Amino acid sequence: MELGGHADHSWVRMLDADPESEDHRPNKKMRQVRSGHYVPVKPTPLPSPKLVIYSKRMAASLGLTDEDCHSGAFLSLFSGDVDAVPEMTSWATPYALAIMGSPMVQQCPFKNGNGYGDGRAISVGEVVVAGQRWELQLKGGGTTPFCRGADGRAVLRSSVREFLASEAMDALGVSTTRALCLIVSGSETAQRPWYSDERDDELPTEDDPRLAHYPPHVRKALLAQLASQTRDPDVMVTEKVAITTRVATSFTRIGHIDLFARRAARPGATELARTQHAAIVEHLLFREYPDVLPGAPLGERALGLIDAVANRIAAMVAGWLRIGFCQGNFNADNCLAGGRTMDYGPFGWMDKYDPKFAKWTGSGDHFAFMNQPQAGYVNFQTFATALDPLFDAESKGRAAVKVKQAKGQFDAAVADTWRRKLGFAPSDSASALASKLWSRLESLLVVGVDWTIGWRQLAAVLEAAAHAGVGMDAPSLCLEPLEPAFYKKPSLSTFEAWRMFVTEWKRGLEAHADPAEDVATELKRAAVRMRQENPKYVPREWMLVMCYDTAAKGDLGPLHSLHSLFETPYDEHPEMEAQFYRRAPEETLRKGGTAFMS
Repeated sequence: MELGGHADHSWVRMLDADPESEDHRPNKKMRQVRSGHYVPVKPTPLPSPKLVIYSKRMAASLGLTDEDCHSGAFLSLFSGDVDAVPEMTSWATPYALAIMGSPMVQQCPFKNGNGYGDGRAISVGEVVVAGQRWELQLKGGGTTPFCRGADGRAVLRSSVREFLASEAMDALGVSTTRALCLIVSGSETAQRPWYSDERDDELPTEDDPRLAHYPPHVRKALLAQLASQTRDPDVMVTEKVAITTRVATSFTRIGHIDLFARRAARPGATELARTQHAAIVEHLLFREYPDVLPGAPLGERALGLIDAVANRIAAMVAGWLRIGFCQGNFNADNCLAGGRTMDYGPFGWMDKYDPKFAKWTGSGDHFAFMNQPQAGYVNFQTFATALDPLFDAESKGRAAVKVKQAKGQFDAAVADTWRRKLGFAPSDSASALASKLWSRLESLLVVGVDWTIGWRQLAAVLEAAAHAGVGMDAPSLCLEPLEPAFYKKPSLSTFEAWRMFVTEWKRGLEAHADPAEDVATELKRAAVRMRQENPKYVPREWMLVMCYDTAAKGDLGPLHSLHSLFETPYDEHPEMEAQFYRRAPEETLRKGGTAFMS
């Protein structure tokens, strides 16, 4: 395996080590890290490691062959034995926590922020292959100074979820960290709280006769309280320990910039604190944004970063809406400054449309599905604020204007998502019309329509109209292709609302069509565009459960099958339709560990 020959560890070469690292070797215990950009720490190798799965596409980008991925050196390195490849080195990093723009230190064991950082993620080096830099990071690599008393391990269940989700996200066309491989221990296990099979999480509905004597607002409050009381895990389970190796251009989080900005902005801040803040910003430019005003003074480049970072984060969160994804725990420390999806923990793909959808019981409304663009904008604001120590008064004014203007970039990215999903060719007027159409369509989806199937089948509605060569007045043309998406049969009034929406949508497509083309041709082209933007297959939670349950029993067939399917999620795959192109089973919409998780 030639990976070591490509090693070039820019994080440790260009940035500062924690000056107390030597005194605390091997740096495996929780402690304060007061200075420095990283702590040298080796992973804790998995005993009796076994390769579960690897991504051939990611491996190829790293210059690794199938033979390399089955080699002893590969297994050793990515199960935590960093010494197996002498050219590689390992480290963990500190960063700050901010939730919806508010700096947080309460969860830090030292109540000052010096304990936050990579608690179970350890980077094992950087490589440059064919001109592209990649950082390799083990999730579940053991304890670090930032573990906050936890064991630093990941389990097979969470590792299967991350591996499949991150590789699917890449194939879905949304910027993301990647997964190289998943390795499980043959002997080490860990205890985790989870949900028993016996529990029943079905909740009453607002029309339950037992609630009839309460006014509507009280019913809602009672149901919300009941839901919060029944969503905690109820058993401890023993699970196999595993490591997922994730890969990215860099793992520089907004929290990294935020941490050093806080230290540099403190009253009486040292010159070292200011220097370390400037260095982390310079490193972000080097790793992610080398084209932002190269050669200009750092302050000017930092102003340019504001626009660049806004564009990337806006594109990422708009992409999440397009494919029905909710990140779930979108703090600033879980938001990469490169605008790349990461931290596949309490994430989820939506089944039935719900603007407040989130898998994690702690997401709250602020991280719910349709609120993600706003959460992304707030994280961007945290980033922009973290550049303040580099600015004089005049530059701070310019930065404030850029931050305010960036809200328009987020709004435009979301508007363009509706344009893409509704099959319009690119134009500002099409995006504006698509946003209006979305406001109509959302009221139809919220009554019980599958997000993925509904959008995909709308393309068939257009094809039916094109084939008929008539208007959309025929009811069968409107709803028949959509039937697979409904969780319950639509009422007559809902049926009529769908017919009116489709009529308005079709007229909009006609208005934006090439005058030289006939209507049928434009509708067919719009349907093609829709199938390029609306995936047919996404990693629904009930699919992931099937994979990690069977993998725990030694059957890797479903895992490999779904990994292959998610490599081309926009393709038809008729052989997979009956099993995976269908609505979520009803029980999975209420079952703990599938419908929600803590």
